[in-house]
Amino acid sequence: MTNWTPGLAALAMTAAAGAMAGGIDRSGQDIGILFEPGSSIRLEFGSVTPSLSGRDTLGNPIANVGADFTQVQLGYKADLSPRLSYAFILDAPFGAEVAYGGNPAATMLGGTQVSAQSTAMTGLLKLKLGERASLYGGLRAQRASAEITLRGLAYAGLSGYSVDLSEDASLGYVLGAAYEIPDIALRVALTWNSAITHDFATVERLGAATVGVAPTKVKTPQSINLDVQSGVAKDTLVFGGIRWVNWSKFRLDPAFIVANTGSGLIALEDTTTWTLGVGHRFTPEWSGLFSLTYEAAGKPLVSPLAPTTGQFGATLGAVYTKGNMKTTFGVNYTRLGDAQPATAGAARASFTDNEALGLGVRVEYRF
Repeated sequence: MTNWTPGLAALAMTAAAGAMAGGIDRSGQDIGILFEPGSSIRLEFGSVTPSLSGRDTLGNPIANVGADFTQVQLGYKADLSPRLSYAFILDAPFGAEVAYGGNPAATMLGGTQVSAQSTAMTGLLKLKLGERASLYGGLRAQRASAEITLRGLAYAGLSGYSVDLSEDASLGYVLGAAYEIPDIALRVALTWNSAITHDFATVERLGAATVGVAPTKVKTPQSINLDVQSGVAKDTLVFGGIRWVNWSKFRLDPAFIVANTGSGLIALEDTTTWTLGVGHRFTPEWSGLFSLTYEAAGKPLVSPLAPTTGQFGATLGAVYTKGNMKTTFGVNYTRLGDAQPATAGAARASFTDNEALGLGVRVEYRF
């Protein structure tokens, strides 16, 4: 059974998370490759198509503001000794692509947009304390950048404001512990990912005029992942996870905006995402998995830069194993929670009945 365990989810599920969870959480910061036996190399690719549309408070329709995006993740794991192993993981943990269409002079949010990217390289060491318990930890090097534009009647005199946060690199940490019973494919892993502080070189503009160049300090949030899996019958595995992200500490406060509004560009609530699924091996080569994901909705008033709250999704996947090669295919469909993009504490639009579709493939080779 341990030779085909699905890593607690198909890639489609973690990729589709980028369309919700504050609109920014994308990879889920998965470290599952660290528990693979022997040496392993892994390539993952995911594609997400969000549908985020609504209507502003003037009655103007808002076409889809969510851009399609892709996720790529690389991983390598090897043993240094029977008790000590290591892994390197390259992923894109956070990102956002939102753009409102429409005439800024006639719509509440037309022309507002955000483009944010990040890339992280994580190096981990795992020490087995015995046959079942282990400790692990390491460093995460992260690069991030963002460009934001505010336009539309909702921003009044600040319509036409933009800010460019130049790429910055910084370090964070990962710590965790796990308990395993290999005979029944049981594994419980608790992982803490530290916040990472970036000090962005910043250029703020209002129209064509530069109005600020003071650096902007931004913390990407700390998070905790609890991943559980266990065999429950011959060739059948249940798996689940809880991911908590401290979004309430994530602030984006450029100096000019704070001086003129008394607040920053974005304020989010903490999120807790729950996953529960089952996998079954039908033949020595083919296995299947199904899982559900739930995240409770927060307050209905949200940032226009992250116009959704809450989610409920389902993932269907297939795993094909041949020799040392394992390939996982997955598709995820998620209903996104209704929300009201707001400025100055007042709703400026309403987003309802939105969704996201994620497709993913993972290829893993053991040697």
